[in-house]
Amino acid sequence: MSLDVTLIRTVGNRCPCCGRGQETETVFDANITHNLNRMASEAGLYEAVWRPDEHGYTHAHQIIPVLERGIAEMEADPERFKAFDSPNGWGLYIHLLPWLQRYLTACREYPDALIEVCR
Repeated sequence: MSLDVTLIRTVGNRCPCCGRGQETETVFDANITHNLNRMASEAGLYEAVWRPDEHGYTHAHQIIPVLERGIAEMEADPERFKAFDSPNGWGLYIHLLPWLQRYLTACREYPDALIEVCR
C-alpha cells in the first residue's frame, strides 16, 4: 500500500459568460510507501502529508510551515527517525527525507496548487 500525493494548479482563464475554459495541470505527483507513516507521525507530518483533506489543508501553501518543521526535525536528529525504518527495507529514512524535500520544493513553487491524496 502506498500514498499518492498530487499538486494541481489551475491554468488559463475561465470564460466570464459560461464558466468553461479553465483547465488544470498536475505540477507534482509522487508516491511513497505507507510503511513510513509512523516516521512521518514522529516528525509531526502525518496529518499534513497523509490526511490533509481531514485537517483542513487544501492548498500547498498551507502545509509549507509543517513540512519545514518536520524536515528540520528529521535533519537534526536522523537516528531518532531511523528507528522507524521498516525492517524489510520498504520504507526508510533515506527514502522519506528526500521525498519530503521534493514535496516542499513543489509546494513553494506552486503555493496555490490544490492538494490531492490517494491512500
